[in-house]
Amino acid sequence: MPIFFVSLIQNFFIAFGVVIGGSIFAGIGAIITDTPPLRTMIDIAGSIKIWAMAIALGGTFSSFAIIDKGLFEGEIKSIIKQIIYIVVALLGANAGYSVMKLIQRCSEIWGK
Repeated sequence: MPIFFVSLIQNFFIAFGVVIGGSIFAGIGAIITDTPPLRTMIDIAGSIKIWAMAIALGGTFSSFAIIDKGLFEGEIKSIIKQIIYIVVALLGANAGYSVMKLIQRCSEIWGK
């Protein structure tokens, strides 16, 4: 499999894992501090999506450097690759947030 597709898959799952893992550990912390864990998990999942993208991309500086190089040195292919990487990382972070929202909806159904 080409390295581009391997990187896409890894970026998606890194962003997904950051959101899910951060939310789960925030929920554990909420249980310890006697606050509502599910509400805490949803709040954290929503607030760390942008950080999950940055982590998946290896830091935002490298992406901006590549986009800068593409704009001023005419490497359009590198700009397109970076845009695809950013979109895939965004999809992974949003998928993680959607899983947390699904858990919330399931808890509402099961709780009744």
